Parts: sequence; C-alpha cells; structure tokens
Amino acid sequence: MKYKEPVHCHVVEKAARDLLIERGVELLDIAEIVYKMQVAYTDTLTIEDCVKSVDAVLGKREIQHAILVGVELDKLAEQGKLSEPLQSIVAMDEGLFGVDETVALGSVFGYGSIAVTTFGYLDKEKIGIIKELDKKGNQINTFLDDLICSIAANASSRLAHRIRDKEEKLREEEIRRRDQEEQIG
Repeated sequence: MKYKEPVHCHVVEKAARDLLIERGVELLDIAEIVYKMQVAYTDTLTIEDCVKSVDAVLGKREIQHAILVGVELDKLAEQGKLSEPLQSIVAMDEGLFGVDETVALGSVFGYGSIAVTTFGYLDKEKIGIIKELDKKGNQINTFLDDLICSIAANASSRLAHRIRDKEEKLREEEIRRRDQEEQIG
C-alpha cells in the first residue's frame, strides 16, 4: 500500500468544518449553547464572544480529527456499511455503547474540569442543536451529538477562563491605580 503525503492542517480544518455544515450544524448553533452555559457568570458576554470561542476550539487538530472520525462512522452507519453488531449499535445509538462519548470526551480533557463537567451536563440535557441532532429523522448522529457537546463544553470552558483572566487583570489595574493615587495624594 502506498502512503500519501501528510495532510496539511488547513485541509483537515476545512474538512471538519464542512462536515459540520453538511450535517446541519452551524457555528452559531454551537455558540448559542455556549452563551446559555456562560451568560449567568458575566454581564458582558456577547454571542460574538461565543462564536469566537467556538471558532478557536474548531481550530484544534484533536477536535478536527474527532469530527472526521465520528461523522464518518455516522455516515457509514446511515449507508449500512458497518459490520454487525456495530451497525445496529451505532444506528440505534445504543445507550450502553459509550464509544461515542469516549471519542468526544477525549477532546474535552485539554480544556480542564469546567469542560468535563459541562460536557456531562450537555450530554444529559441535550440543549439546542444537540437535541435536534438527537432526533434528526433518517440522519444518524450517534457520534455528532456528543462531538457538539464537546465543542460547546470546550468553548464554554475557554470563555470562562478568559473572562476570569480579564476580571483579574481589571482588578489588578484598579489596585495599581489606587496605589498610585495614594502615593500622589
């Protein structure tokens, strides 16, 4: 078997993003979940912040690879091309299968405990597009719904950390300003 040259990262990222769109998932769909998860913790959050965070998460190669693998398995199951009993397990989204969650959860660990707990919550509650994917007619989304949980959880965690960093920086600047005023006055 002849091996091909390594695939450039921009090709993989485009393929992963295109697969999401092909399967009916827009960045805004995921950003809306992120917004719901984070809006209670800050009064300055915008949907644009959430879109940027989702976009950044989708820039990670591990996420892209998980999307490519998961969606490919979903598509093969739709075409009846998996061997039994895997075909039936994936097509039915068998509750005890767990491999779909494992693939998605693997990419959550890089974003910390907030991402891990958020992933579990989203997987259980099926918010927004996740719920739609879970009930999408003839389309099998056994892997995709969990991958969207992962992307949203990662983007939420990323935002939570950035918001905290921004707040801490503002506090430090305020303390410095007060110290300077005290030295002058």
